[in-house]
Amino acid sequence: MFADIDLARRIDRAEASLSSDFADATRRSKSAQGVFIQEIGGGVAVCTGVASPMTKVIGVGFGELPADEELDTVERAFFELGSPVRAEVATLADPTFCARLTSRGYILRGFENVLGRAITEEDGAGLERSDIDVVEAAGAPEWNDVVITAFENPDTGVISAPADSFPREELERILDDTASSRGFKRYLARVRGQAAGGASLRLFDGIAQLCGAGTHPRFRRQGVQTALLKTRLRDAQLAGCEIAVITTQPGTKSQQNSQRRGFQLLYARAVLVKDPPGAEP
Repeated sequence: MFADIDLARRIDRAEASLSSDFADATRRSKSAQGVFIQEIGGGVAVCTGVASPMTKVIGVGFGELPADEELDTVERAFFELGSPVRAEVATLADPTFCARLTSRGYILRGFENVLGRAITEEDGAGLERSDIDVVEAAGAPEWNDVVITAFENPDTGVISAPADSFPREELERILDDTASSRGFKRYLARVRGQAAGGASLRLFDGIAQLCGAGTHPRFRRQGVQTALLKTRLRDAQLAGCEIAVITTQPGTKSQQNSQRRGFQLLYARAVLVKDPPGAEP
Protein backbone atom coordinates (compact mmCIF):
# COMPACT_ATOMS: atom_id res chain seq x y z
CA MET A 1 0.00 0.00 0.00
CA PHE A 2 1.40 3.39 -1.03
CA ALA A 3 0.61 6.39 1.15
CA ASP A 4 0.19 9.61 -0.78
CA ILE A 5 -1.01 12.96 0.53
CA ASP A 6 -4.66 12.10 -0.13
CA LEU A 7 -4.48 8.91 1.92
CA ALA A 8 -2.65 10.64 4.76
CA ARG A 9 -5.27 13.41 4.73
CA ARG A 10 -8.03 10.83 4.91
CA ILE A 11 -6.42 8.96 7.81
CA ASP A 12 -5.65 12.13 9.74
CA ARG A 13 -9.24 13.25 9.15
CA ALA A 14 -10.42 10.03 10.78
CA GLU A 15 -8.08 10.64 13.71
CA ALA A 16 -9.35 14.21 14.07
CA SER A 17 -12.92 12.92 14.00
CA LEU A 18 -12.09 10.39 16.73
CA SER A 19 -10.58 13.14 18.87
CA SER A 20 -13.66 15.32 18.42
CA ASP A 21 -16.03 12.45 19.20
CA PHE A 22 -14.04 11.62 22.30
CA ALA A 23 -14.26 15.23 23.46
CA ASP A 24 -18.02 15.15 22.92
CA ALA A 25 -18.24 11.98 25.01
CA THR A 26 -16.10 13.54 27.75
CA ARG A 27 -18.31 16.62 27.77
CA ARG A 28 -21.44 14.48 28.12
CA SER A 29 -19.96 12.41 30.94
CA LYS A 30 -18.66 15.55 32.70
CA SER A 31 -15.58 13.55 33.65
CA ALA A 32 -13.14 16.39 32.94
CA GLN A 33 -13.09 20.16 33.21
CA GLY A 34 -12.37 22.64 30.43
CA VAL A 35 -13.30 20.36 27.53
CA PHE A 36 -13.25 22.10 24.17
CA ILE A 37 -13.18 21.36 20.45
CA GLN A 38 -11.98 23.95 17.96
CA GLU A 39 -11.62 23.46 14.22
CA ILE A 40 -8.36 24.80 12.88
CA GLY A 41 -6.64 24.51 9.51
CA GLY A 42 -8.71 21.52 8.37
CA GLY A 43 -8.02 19.68 11.62
CA VAL A 44 -9.04 20.11 15.24
CA ALA A 45 -7.67 21.30 18.55
CA VAL A 46 -9.15 19.22 21.35
CA CYS A 47 -8.81 19.34 25.11
CA THR A 48 -10.23 16.46 27.14
CA GLY A 49 -8.29 17.11 30.35
CA VAL A 50 -4.77 18.29 31.10
CA ALA A 51 -3.50 14.74 31.75
CA SER A 52 -5.26 13.19 28.74
CA PRO A 53 -3.27 11.80 25.77
CA MET A 54 -6.24 12.81 23.61
CA THR A 55 -5.58 16.50 24.33
CA LYS A 56 -3.88 17.66 21.15
CA VAL A 57 -3.97 19.35 17.75
CA ILE A 58 -4.40 16.83 14.91
CA GLY A 59 -5.10 16.85 11.18
CA VAL A 60 -3.63 20.26 10.32
CA GLY A 61 -1.42 20.77 7.27
CA PHE A 62 -3.48 19.31 4.42
CA GLY A 63 -5.24 22.49 3.37
CA GLU A 64 -5.04 26.19 4.06
CA LEU A 65 -2.79 26.72 7.05
CA PRO A 66 -4.17 28.57 10.09
CA ALA A 67 -3.25 32.21 10.56
CA ASP A 68 -1.10 33.26 13.49
CA GLU A 69 -4.19 34.75 15.12
CA GLU A 70 -5.90 31.33 15.04
CA LEU A 71 -2.87 29.69 16.61
CA ASP A 72 -2.80 32.41 19.26
CA THR A 73 -6.42 31.63 20.14
CA VAL A 74 -5.79 27.88 20.35
CA GLU A 75 -2.69 28.30 22.49
CA ARG A 76 -4.51 30.60 24.92
CA ALA A 77 -7.30 28.04 25.29
CA PHE A 78 -4.80 25.33 26.28
CA PHE A 79 -2.65 27.57 28.46
CA GLU A 80 -5.62 28.90 30.43
CA LEU A 81 -6.19 25.31 31.57
CA GLY A 82 -2.53 24.83 32.41
CA SER A 83 -2.09 22.42 29.52
CA PRO A 84 0.73 22.35 26.98
CA VAL A 85 -0.18 22.31 23.30
CA ARG A 86 0.65 18.97 21.67
CA ALA A 87 0.55 19.09 17.88
CA GLU A 88 0.73 15.83 15.95
CA VAL A 89 1.73 16.67 12.38
CA ALA A 90 1.94 14.13 9.56
CA THR A 91 5.15 13.97 7.58
CA LEU A 92 3.02 14.21 4.43
CA ALA A 93 1.42 17.46 5.61
CA ASP A 94 2.63 20.85 4.41
CA PRO A 95 6.14 21.21 5.94
CA THR A 96 5.51 24.92 6.30
CA PHE A 97 3.24 24.15 9.23
CA CYS A 98 6.01 22.48 11.23
CA ALA A 99 8.30 25.40 10.45
CA ARG A 100 5.61 27.78 11.72
CA LEU A 101 5.25 25.85 14.94
CA THR A 102 8.98 25.71 15.66
CA SER A 103 9.22 29.46 15.05
CA ARG A 104 6.51 29.87 17.72
CA GLY A 105 8.50 27.91 20.31
CA TYR A 106 7.25 24.36 19.77
CA ILE A 107 9.80 21.64 20.51
CA LEU A 108 10.01 18.26 18.82
CA ARG A 109 9.26 15.65 21.51
CA GLY A 110 9.02 12.51 19.39
CA PHE A 111 7.27 10.67 16.59
CA GLU A 112 4.51 8.12 16.09
CA ASN A 113 4.12 5.78 13.16
CA VAL A 114 0.94 5.19 11.18
CA LEU A 115 0.71 1.71 9.68
CA GLY A 116 -2.01 0.33 7.45
CA ARG A 117 -3.11 -2.43 5.16
CA ALA A 118 -5.93 -3.07 2.73
CA ILE A 119 -8.93 -5.03 3.98
CA THR A 120 -9.81 -7.90 1.67
CA GLU A 121 -12.65 -10.37 1.28
CA GLU A 122 -10.52 -12.98 3.05
CA ASP A 123 -10.76 -10.88 6.21
CA GLY A 124 -14.48 -11.65 6.31
CA ALA A 125 -13.91 -15.41 6.41
CA GLY A 126 -14.73 -17.49 9.48
CA LEU A 127 -12.46 -17.57 12.51
CA GLU A 128 -11.06 -20.57 14.32
CA ARG A 129 -11.51 -18.94 17.72
CA SER A 130 -14.93 -18.11 19.15
CA ASP A 131 -14.00 -16.74 22.60
CA ILE A 132 -13.96 -13.09 21.53
CA ASP A 133 -16.83 -11.06 22.96
CA VAL A 134 -18.05 -7.58 22.11
CA VAL A 135 -18.01 -5.75 25.42
CA GLU A 136 -21.11 -3.94 26.61
CA ALA A 137 -21.12 -1.33 29.39
CA ALA A 138 -21.44 -3.96 32.15
CA GLY A 139 -18.18 -5.55 31.06
CA ALA A 140 -16.21 -2.31 30.86
CA PRO A 141 -14.33 -2.67 34.20
CA GLU A 142 -12.98 -6.09 33.20
CA TRP A 143 -11.99 -4.81 29.76
CA ASN A 144 -10.37 -1.69 31.22
CA ASP A 145 -8.37 -3.74 33.70
CA VAL A 146 -6.88 -6.16 31.18
CA VAL A 147 -6.08 -3.44 28.61
CA ILE A 148 -4.48 -1.03 31.09
CA THR A 149 -2.50 -3.85 32.71
CA ALA A 150 -1.20 -4.75 29.25
CA PHE A 151 -0.33 -1.12 28.54
CA GLU A 152 1.55 -0.84 31.81
CA ASN A 153 3.57 -3.91 30.87
CA PRO A 154 4.21 -3.30 27.14
CA ASP A 155 5.26 -6.20 24.98
CA THR A 156 3.00 -7.15 22.07
CA GLY A 157 -0.01 -4.87 22.56
CA VAL A 158 -0.54 -2.10 20.06
CA ILE A 159 -0.60 1.23 21.85
CA SER A 160 -0.53 4.85 20.79
CA ALA A 161 1.31 6.33 23.78
CA PRO A 162 3.38 5.03 26.67
CA ALA A 163 0.89 4.12 29.38
CA ASP A 164 3.25 5.04 32.20
CA SER A 165 2.98 8.68 31.06
CA PHE A 166 -0.57 8.87 32.39
CA PRO A 167 -2.23 7.98 35.72
CA ARG A 168 -4.22 4.74 35.71
CA GLU A 169 -7.42 6.54 36.74
CA GLU A 170 -6.99 8.90 33.80
CA LEU A 171 -6.61 5.97 31.43
CA GLU A 172 -9.76 4.38 32.87
CA ARG A 173 -11.69 7.61 32.29
CA ILE A 174 -10.37 7.91 28.76
CA LEU A 175 -11.26 4.33 27.87
CA ASP A 176 -14.78 4.73 29.26
CA ASP A 177 -15.38 7.98 27.39
CA THR A 178 -13.85 6.70 24.15
CA ALA A 179 -16.15 3.68 24.20
CA SER A 180 -19.19 5.93 23.80
CA SER A 181 -17.82 7.54 20.62
CA ARG A 182 -19.44 6.90 17.23
CA GLY A 183 -18.61 3.58 15.58
CA PHE A 184 -16.50 2.41 18.51
CA LYS A 185 -16.50 -1.24 19.69
CA ARG A 186 -14.57 -3.06 22.40
CA TYR A 187 -13.54 -6.72 22.24
CA LEU A 188 -12.53 -9.01 25.10
CA ALA A 189 -10.60 -12.25 24.55
CA ARG A 190 -10.73 -15.09 27.06
CA VAL A 191 -8.38 -18.01 27.60
CA ARG A 192 -9.72 -20.81 29.77
CA GLY A 193 -12.49 -18.48 30.86
CA GLN A 194 -10.18 -15.71 32.07
CA ALA A 195 -9.89 -12.23 30.57
CA ALA A 196 -6.69 -12.45 28.53
CA GLY A 197 -6.71 -9.47 26.20
CA GLY A 198 -8.71 -6.55 24.94
CA ALA A 199 -8.91 -4.49 21.80
CA SER A 200 -11.00 -1.78 20.21
CA LEU A 201 -12.21 -0.81 16.77
CA ARG A 202 -13.61 2.39 15.36
CA LEU A 203 -15.13 2.66 11.89
CA PHE A 204 -15.10 5.97 10.00
CA ASP A 205 -15.34 6.79 6.30
CA GLY A 206 -14.20 3.35 5.13
CA ILE A 207 -11.28 3.30 7.59
CA ALA A 208 -11.02 0.79 10.42
CA GLN A 209 -9.07 2.40 13.23
CA LEU A 210 -7.52 -0.24 15.48
CA CYS A 211 -7.38 2.13 18.42
CA GLY A 212 -5.70 -0.03 21.02
CA ALA A 213 -5.05 -3.61 21.96
CA GLY A 214 -3.18 -5.43 24.67
CA THR A 215 -2.67 -8.88 26.14
CA HIS A 216 -2.34 -9.54 29.86
CA PRO A 217 1.27 -10.60 30.56
CA ARG A 218 0.12 -14.04 31.77
CA PHE A 219 -1.45 -14.87 28.41
CA ARG A 220 1.06 -13.58 25.91
CA ARG A 221 2.27 -15.70 23.00
CA GLN A 222 -0.91 -17.76 23.00
CA GLY A 223 -2.49 -16.24 19.90
CA VAL A 224 -4.66 -13.70 21.73
CA GLN A 225 -3.63 -10.67 19.67
CA THR A 226 -3.93 -12.57 16.42
CA ALA A 227 -7.48 -13.60 17.30
CA LEU A 228 -8.42 -10.06 18.29
CA LEU A 229 -6.96 -8.66 15.09
CA LYS A 230 -8.74 -11.21 12.89
CA THR A 231 -12.04 -10.54 14.64
CA ARG A 232 -11.77 -6.79 14.14
CA LEU A 233 -10.71 -7.13 10.51
CA ARG A 234 -13.66 -9.44 9.87
CA ASP A 235 -16.07 -6.92 11.39
CA ALA A 236 -14.43 -4.09 9.43
CA GLN A 237 -14.72 -6.05 6.18
CA LEU A 238 -18.37 -6.85 6.84
CA ALA A 239 -18.97 -3.16 7.51
CA GLY A 240 -17.49 -2.24 4.11
CA CYS A 241 -14.18 -0.73 5.27
CA GLU A 242 -11.29 -0.58 2.82
CA ILE A 243 -8.30 0.19 5.04
CA ALA A 244 -7.19 -0.83 8.53
CA VAL A 245 -4.90 1.56 10.41
CA ILE A 246 -2.75 1.17 13.53
CA THR A 247 -0.64 3.83 15.29
CA THR A 248 2.49 2.77 17.19
CA GLN A 249 5.61 4.22 18.72
CA PRO A 250 8.56 3.92 16.31
CA GLY A 251 10.78 0.87 16.54
CA THR A 252 8.69 -0.87 19.18
CA LYS A 253 7.51 -4.44 19.54
CA SER A 254 4.07 -3.10 18.66
CA GLN A 255 5.29 -1.93 15.27
CA GLN A 256 7.19 -5.16 14.65
CA ASN A 257 4.13 -7.29 15.40
CA SER A 258 1.89 -5.08 13.27
CA GLN A 259 4.21 -5.49 10.31
CA ARG A 260 4.30 -9.25 10.83
CA ARG A 261 0.52 -9.19 10.48
CA GLY A 262 0.65 -7.48 7.11
CA PHE A 263 0.66 -3.80 8.08
CA GLN A 264 3.02 -1.44 6.28
CA LEU A 265 4.49 1.83 7.46
CA LEU A 266 2.51 4.55 5.69
CA TYR A 267 3.85 7.73 7.27
CA ALA A 268 4.87 9.20 10.61
CA ARG A 269 3.61 12.08 12.71
CA ALA A 270 5.95 14.52 14.42
CA VAL A 271 4.91 15.37 17.97
CA LEU A 272 5.61 19.05 18.64
CA VAL A 273 4.88 20.54 22.07
CA LYS A 274 4.68 24.08 23.41
CA ASP A 275 4.53 24.45 27.18
CA PRO A 276 2.53 27.18 28.94
CA PRO A 277 4.46 30.35 29.78
CA GLY A 278 6.47 29.88 32.95
CA ALA A 279 6.24 26.08 32.92
CA GLU A 280 9.34 24.13 33.84
CA PRO A 281 10.96 22.43 30.83
